[in-house]
Amino acid sequence: MTDYSAKTVTDLTKHRRFSVAPMLDWTDRHYRYFARLMSSQALLYTEMVTTGAILFGKGDYLEYNEAEHPLALQLGGSDPQALAQCARIAEERGYDEVNLNVGCPSDRVQNGRFGACLMAEPQLVADCVNAMQQQVSIPVTVKTRIGIDEQDSYLFLTDFVGKVSEAGCNTFIIHARKAWLQGLSPKENREIPPLDYPRVYQLKQDFPALNISINGGIKSWDNITQHLQQLDGVMVGREAYQNPYLLAEVDQRLFGMNRALLSRDEVVDAMLPYVAQHLQAGGRLNHITRHLTGLYQGVAGGRSWRRYLSENAHKPEAGIEVLLAARNSVYQR
Repeated sequence: MTDYSAKTVTDLTKHRRFSVAPMLDWTDRHYRYFARLMSSQALLYTEMVTTGAILFGKGDYLEYNEAEHPLALQLGGSDPQALAQCARIAEERGYDEVNLNVGCPSDRVQNGRFGACLMAEPQLVADCVNAMQQQVSIPVTVKTRIGIDEQDSYLFLTDFVGKVSEAGCNTFIIHARKAWLQGLSPKENREIPPLDYPRVYQLKQDFPALNISINGGIKSWDNITQHLQQLDGVMVGREAYQNPYLLAEVDQRLFGMNRALLSRDEVVDAMLPYVAQHLQAGGRLNHITRHLTGLYQGVAGGRSWRRYLSENAHKPEAGIEVLLAARNSVYQR
């Protein structure tokens, strides 16, 4: 086993007050760099990466920019030894946390025996957590639902959390909806099962020693403030992607920092060197700009920004001038 005794482990406790959820196809390294420009303190998560992709895939699924810290890797899998091996690799690559996905309800994930279906196997999840913790000094955390299918009682949730916490996991992110493993698509599973925030609040009361964050349907600062009165942290998903400028207020509101609020235009300016480097390396402009379309959400001219990027950023020759022209279009009314 590698000796990590000399490694300085980032204390993520304060950063967990606000995190951006792992979202497949959305929270890639380009989005995370963009998000980090607006908040230096929020904890960022990768998309879910399967153990198979890391151990047997041909690409580098763990690539990131150093500016993205603090950064957590979300793993998908159910084999304790494979997860332990991947956790060790993640720590060696410099990730600050490893998170086990016990919340994704897609058929593909179920066929691989991981994601939300693992809620029905708390001992296996406990074994996975224990195996990972034996290999790393960084935190090993779990993101889960409040239940699955007909197994949606509060007792079912507390049994799961109790078993996994006994294995040494002290941090849980709870998506406050149950998952239907059959009959609903992943998108429908994010919208149709009703939210039950009080159940997550009760979980914190019954497990006061655990660090518990809440996820699901959080769209405003009023929502965030309300949850933080009851819980240790808030994880925001779709709103942080579709209305990313929400992140610009995180450091001031939640972490007491006096840093000046970047304007949306300043965020674009700050992205330019990163975009230029990506283009010079042979990347396409729309690899990055697809994550930026919501930056001017709620601003007069925001539709022009989105339209200009969608119509021009995908072109093979598109460069930084497209980004600048899109910004100028916001004000040409």
